[in-house]
Amino acid sequence: MEEEYIKLIFGLKLKQVRSKKKLSLFGLSKLTGLSKSYLNEIEKGKKYPKTDKIALLADKLEVPYDNLVSLKLDKNLAPVGELLQSNILKELPLNLFGIKESDLIDIVANAPTKVNAFISTIIEIAKHYDFGKESFYLAALRSYQEANQNFFPDLETEVLNFAKAYQINLNKSVSSVELEEILIEEYGYTINNEDLITYRELDNLRSIFVPKTKTLLVADHVDEAQRTFIYAKEIAYNYLSISERLYTFTWIKFENFDQVFNNLSASYFAGALVIPRELLKGYLDRFLAKPKFDKTFLARMTKRFNASPESLYQRLTNILPADYQLENLFFLRFAHQKGSQRFDITKELHLTHQHSPHGNETNEKYCRRWASIRVLQEIERSGGEHHMEIQISHYPNDDLSYLIFASATKDPFKKDVYRSVGIGLLINNQLRKKVQFLNDPSIKTYDVGVTCQRCPIKDCAERMAPAAILSQDEKNRKTAHAVEELKQKFS
Repeated sequence: MEEEYIKLIFGLKLKQVRSKKKLSLFGLSKLTGLSKSYLNEIEKGKKYPKTDKIALLADKLEVPYDNLVSLKLDKNLAPVGELLQSNILKELPLNLFGIKESDLIDIVANAPTKVNAFISTIIEIAKHYDFGKESFYLAALRSYQEANQNFFPDLETEVLNFAKAYQINLNKSVSSVELEEILIEEYGYTINNEDLITYRELDNLRSIFVPKTKTLLVADHVDEAQRTFIYAKEIAYNYLSISERLYTFTWIKFENFDQVFNNLSASYFAGALVIPRELLKGYLDRFLAKPKFDKTFLARMTKRFNASPESLYQRLTNILPADYQLENLFFLRFAHQKGSQRFDITKELHLTHQHSPHGNETNEKYCRRWASIRVLQEIERSGGEHHMEIQISHYPNDDLSYLIFASATKDPFKKDVYRSVGIGLLINNQLRKKVQFLNDPSIKTYDVGVTCQRCPIKDCAERMAPAAILSQDEKNRKTAHAVEELKQKFS
């Protein structure tokens, strides 16, 4: 066992015995002749006393020596011991949020029973919602992105340095051909476009990297934009000297948080290389300055930058907060099976945490008036390749409105599956100054809810389920009000 664990367990047991004896640290110090600061460090797991000191503590506290040094814990401390003995503290990305492992250990040491109850509660919630380690990692990563406004200057600079070193012209569209040449000539890659398609079980993967032979297997049906992004991401792993990485795209599973974090770094680098910041800003300036909404703009941009709609929308979540001060935004990605009534959020980002359209794990029906869902319904009806919508979504519950852009395409890797990506910008004074076409009468406004079960909108033709949760909440409020009336009457 790790020395750190042994020290911490001894400290927890000493504190537990002292507390049962109703002794303060000062009292134990006076009883044993050991300094209060020394005893405090023992209880916090920072120091382990020598044999003579343990014998002294056991004698004065009237407990057997063997019980004090044993690693066996009673029922109150056993769950905390299991937690500390597990790898969970090492797996948590504490440093990402400025938290030291020692800080967390201090919290555990100060209130082990309460911490145990809290952790048990979290575990129960996780089990109830099938929330595993990977889900936790992704949630932690999303919080990190939101805390940084999803903009990382160091990676932006690395892209500029790379482009200069390899003479990539960021004033024009980057192609897969020039990136493939760098992978082969500079990093010794072998590109294989044949073998991945021979395994039917892998038809949802775009690429697999085999590090031993530096072979990159790419699905033969990826389009130019997807291939360019795959190559850009592989370059990122090499140029940024990332060793702890994922080897499939899309990912199958994560082994540790470093892989999750590095996947974000490589993806961000790839997006910034394919859609350069300054070039995008030039196009955005012209787009936002138009008095009328140009519906063809986003579709033209994906072709101009050799990028998928998702890459473009993701890149907007980097640039709009950093360069246009439009920080109140959210990003949603949906998946939809043809012929079904399911619409599942597969990715989301909320830069200010206040936004209404959050995903849920309770199988509630998302509001069918959302642009992200309407584009999926439209592309399913039309059978087209790409459908784009813009709308203003007004949430009566919050009295907030958002300008929404959403695009839907067929999923090239899954039969009869469509996906949509959408970005929502809070309508406030800042947005009104930046977006000249905001008052374009062609942009329709929709009253929307979050899910049908929680939606207060009356006579909604798109409603898929009754507002059962809202009705229950109202019933509870009326019950509470009636109870208060009775209390007042008979007081």
